[in-house]
Amino acid sequence: MEPLGGRISGRRLATLLGEWRQRGSRQGASDLAAAVELHVLDGQLPIGTRLPAERELADALGVSRTLIGAALDRLRADGLVASRRGAGSWVAGVGNRDEAEAVRDDLLDLARAAPPAVPGLMAAFDTARRDLVEYASGNGYLTGGLPRLRERIAERYTARGLPTSPDQVLVTSGAYSAFVLCLRMLTGPGDRVLLEQPTYPNAIDAVRATHALPVPVALDPVHGWDLPGIEAALRQAAPRFGYLVVDFQNPTGLRLDAAGRERLGGLLARTRTPVVVDESLVELDYEGDPVDGPPPLAAFGGDLVLSVGSAAKSQWGGLRLGWIRASTDLLDRLQSSRFAVDLGAPVFDQLVLAALLEPEGYEVLARRRTEFREQRDITVSALRKYCPEWTFQVPSGGLSVWCRLPEPMSTRLAVSAATRGVQLAPGSRFGVHGGLERWLRLPFGLPREQLPEAVRRVSAAAASVRGCADVPAERIPVT
Repeated sequence: MEPLGGRISGRRLATLLGEWRQRGSRQGASDLAAAVELHVLDGQLPIGTRLPAERELADALGVSRTLIGAALDRLRADGLVASRRGAGSWVAGVGNRDEAEAVRDDLLDLARAAPPAVPGLMAAFDTARRDLVEYASGNGYLTGGLPRLRERIAERYTARGLPTSPDQVLVTSGAYSAFVLCLRMLTGPGDRVLLEQPTYPNAIDAVRATHALPVPVALDPVHGWDLPGIEAALRQAAPRFGYLVVDFQNPTGLRLDAAGRERLGGLLARTRTPVVVDESLVELDYEGDPVDGPPPLAAFGGDLVLSVGSAAKSQWGGLRLGWIRASTDLLDRLQSSRFAVDLGAPVFDQLVLAALLEPEGYEVLARRRTEFREQRDITVSALRKYCPEWTFQVPSGGLSVWCRLPEPMSTRLAVSAATRGVQLAPGSRFGVHGGLERWLRLPFGLPREQLPEAVRRVSAAAASVRGCADVPAERIPVT
C-alpha cells in the first residue's frame, strides 16, 4: 500500500525526536525505534506520514546509515513502518505486537491531565432523562445551545466579574471544538497566531492544520507571562489571532493576576488582536472559590476576547461539551460558519451539564477541589521523595505539575516509562517547535492511592535513562 500522508523532513523529525538516545547506550537502533514508536502512538507521526530517506535522516541525527537501517528494520517488524522500493518508508500503523498491545492491569496513564467523573453524574443523567421529554417532540437542533445551559454559563461569568447574558454564549462540542471554530473563522493560511511557549499541544496541532504560522512567546516557569515580550510580538509579528491560557496554564499551572490581565487586555485592545482565552481549568482553584479569583481576561480586553470553557476538566472528559463567551456580533458570525464543522451539541448531554451546573453542583465541585488539592500534595510529596533532583513550582490550581529535569531527557524518559507501565507526554509535545527536553508534565488526576506508585515508576525510568542504578523495587498496590 502506498503512503497517503505528507512527508516529514529529516531535520523536522530530528527536532521532534529530541534527545532520543539513552546516555551511554550501545542500543542506538533500539533507542531510535522506541522514540519513533512513541511519537506514532502519540499521534505526532500520523499513519501515512512519509519518512525521510535513510541518508537524510542519518545526516540530521548525526548517526550512521547502518543504525538508521537497523531501526527501520525493527519498526517494520513491529508493523509501525512499511517500505517499498521507489516509494521509501512511511508510517503504516500502530504496531502488531500482541504482547505489547495487551492491556496491563497496572497501566497508569499520565499522558492525559483528566479526572474521573464528578460525583453526582448519574443523578444528573436521571434528571436529564426526565427533562428530555420536553425536547423529544422537537427536531433536536438547538441553535446556540440549550437555553437553560446558556443561562447557567452566563450566570457563572457574571459571578466571576464579567457581566454576561445567555445570548453571549454558544454551546459547542468541547473546548477544543470551540477553539477550532474560532480559528477557522478568524484566520487563514499564512496568518500568524500568537501562542504561549509551552502550551496545550492540540492548540499547536490545530494552528498547523489550518496552515497558519504559530508565533511562540516564552512563558517563564516561575515568573509567568513576559508581557513586554508579548507586546513586542504583537508589534513586530502582527499576529492575526492568539490563543492563551491564563488560569492554571497547561502545562505550567501558572495563573496571571488581575494587574497582569489588565495590562495584557489593554495590549490586545490597542492592537485589535482577537484571542481565544481557554478557561477549561478555571474551576480547579485550590486557594479559594473561583468566583473570588481574578476576573476573566475578557473583562479587560473588550469584545475581541473570546472566552472558551469546558466540562471536561471540572466535570468529566466523557461529557464532550464546551462553550464560547463572546459578543453577540461575533457569535452570530461563529454560528453562521459553524455549520461547516457540526450542526450543534447533543441535547441530552446539554441537559446533563445543565443539571450539574445547578447551585448544588458547585458545592460538589468545591469538594472535588479539596480532593484534587490532596492529590496534588500527594504527588508533590512523592516527587520530593523519589525525584529529589527535579525542581517545580507547586501549582495553585489545575491538574498537573510542570517539572524541570536534571538533564535533557524528556523523550527518552517517556519511552523508558512506557516499559514500566506508565504513559507520559514528553516535554516536546508542549513546544511549538519541539524541544523542552528538560521538562515533563506530571498530572495528578489518578486515584490518590496510585499516585506514589506512578511517581516511583517514573523515577525508576529516569534512573534507567541516566544510566544509574534502579530505585528500590517495592510497589504500592494499584487498584
